Amino acid sequence: MIDKFNMLTSTAVPLNIENIDTDQIIPARFLKATHKEGFGANLFYDWRYDQQGKPKSGFVLNNEKYKGMILIAGKNFGCGSSREHAAWAIYGAGFKVVVSSYFADIFRNNALNNGLLPVQVSESFLTGLLKQVETFPETLITVDLEKQSIHYQGKTEIFDINSYKKECLLKGYDDIDYLLSIRGKIQVFEKCKDL
Repeated sequence: MIDKFNMLTSTAVPLNIENIDTDQIIPARFLKATHKEGFGANLFYDWRYDQQGKPKSGFVLNNEKYKGMILIAGKNFGCGSSREHAAWAIYGAGFKVVVSSYFADIFRNNALNNGLLPVQVSESFLTGLLKQVETFPETLITVDLEKQSIHYQGKTEIFDINSYKKECLLKGYDDIDYLLSIRGKIQVFEKCKDL
């Protein structure tokens, strides 16, 4: 089971950096665990903390004025190695949505499999959204999965999502939950196949 997602209205954290790879999201030295718990504390660790483990004042996740369940990132987010832990770390840090103008395919799939919604928008929409949130951190953003829309300050854009993954997020299903939900149809198919 994953958490159900239908609609979210939240403030956001603007991470205006392009080409963020999975090793930056969660450095390789933190990949020893095989369960999802605890990864959020190490999200962007090398950007957030100095060598003594103290927060770096210039990094946006250490800035008290930026909070929320939406992470807004630059183009080409989640590139690099196939690392499901990256989605675990973002979700574990309290984010439910990541907005970018482009996601690496493997990251997008890992995110969706773990209840994290990647919202891909046009570059012009992303630029405007980043500028708005950087200037006005209290800006509320609404992401409506049913309507596949993202909205802020009178501006709306529609985003694409795989219909199967959309259904799974809306119902809180992982792949096994989905198969169990159609168990009756599978049994009928198996019986018909044997005739």
